[in-house]
Amino acid sequence: MTKPLEGIKVLEFANFIAGPFCGMLLADMGAEVIKIESLNGDMSRAIPPIIDGESVAFVNLNRNKKSLALDLKTDLGKEVVFKLIGSSDVFLENNRPGAMDRLGLGYNKIKEIKPDIVYTAVSGFGQTGPHKNRGGVNLIIEALAGTLSVMGEKGQMPVRPGIQTADVFGALFATYATLTSLVGKEKHGEGRFSDVSLVESSIASAVWETAEYLSTGTIPEQMGHSHRASAPYQLFETKDKKFIAIGAPNDTHFQRLMTVLSCAEHIGNKAFSSYASRKENENILVPIVSEGVGKWNASDLEEVLMKEGVPCGYVRNYEQAINSDHSIDRGLVVESNHNVLGKIKSIRNPILMNKDGPDIRNSAPLLGQNSYEILTELGFVYQELKNKKVTL
Repeated sequence: MTKPLEGIKVLEFANFIAGPFCGMLLADMGAEVIKIESLNGDMSRAIPPIIDGESVAFVNLNRNKKSLALDLKTDLGKEVVFKLIGSSDVFLENNRPGAMDRLGLGYNKIKEIKPDIVYTAVSGFGQTGPHKNRGGVNLIIEALAGTLSVMGEKGQMPVRPGIQTADVFGALFATYATLTSLVGKEKHGEGRFSDVSLVESSIASAVWETAEYLSTGTIPEQMGHSHRASAPYQLFETKDKKFIAIGAPNDTHFQRLMTVLSCAEHIGNKAFSSYASRKENENILVPIVSEGVGKWNASDLEEVLMKEGVPCGYVRNYEQAINSDHSIDRGLVVESNHNVLGKIKSIRNPILMNKDGPDIRNSAPLLGQNSYEILTELGFVYQELKNKKVTL
């Protein structure tokens, strides 16, 4: 019974989402992730909601990790890190460019100690370029990457996504970089330095929009609820004042949708005869579909369209999404034990494997929870350090 990343040791120097989310994904797959925190801890430990003094946001982002609290500005703090590097495979950080160099923990220094280290650096704008030292949190990245420019109704203030898109995109690309570097190290015996930019991760994730601009020179605009290339493909309001998402991208879907909506007379209309023509004549088509949808209650229409194989779903809130029959059947919510909060519920890793897949073995650590364990394994006499009032 061996998890895919069992035996891989990761040192994580990260705050908030992008770096910790990457570290969490690696830990879920069996890596030993040692979270190196300042004596004040990861800044996300202060993010609400706070329950019994613990941030549940931090708890959800840092499961399966160990916490070692160090003052990296002291000689002892650096000595501890240097000793850890000797037995580590990955160095993960999401600080501003230059921050780790100033601490004496930049890639070139770490490579001297561990030549085949896999070093992944996540930052807002990357390690080079005129904006490399610019501050960039999720919303700012979404603004600068173009993400917000296509959100909301045309001509109106852009609507920001309700989730942290830039941070999560960056975390996924950081995980991809780390895993591919580990494979390269195994195959070719050398590590790599990966420079992951949140702005570039967001731009790269806008596959339709960037393709449109680069191939035609047309600047993608706000589309409201419409899809950039397909119609009907948007939200519609139902009789019971709910909203249902309907996507009918191919001819069969379209024909079945129109039949269910009692609009079959429009199936033979040349204006709606192809994927391209339906998008071209969207301003005519959408009112027809809207009128038909408006005669149905959301759950009834969803049930009928599902039976016909038409992609659809009325808008659920998170309570409904998490507690749906499908989520329950697949065990989406799992329980784990936290030292302060007791039993807590979390969303499991979304990947299911046929054996030894990701799981939540341990809840997020308290600040410095594993300091004694890690330092004694490195040969330090922990009690002597405490007696000397050494700042770790």
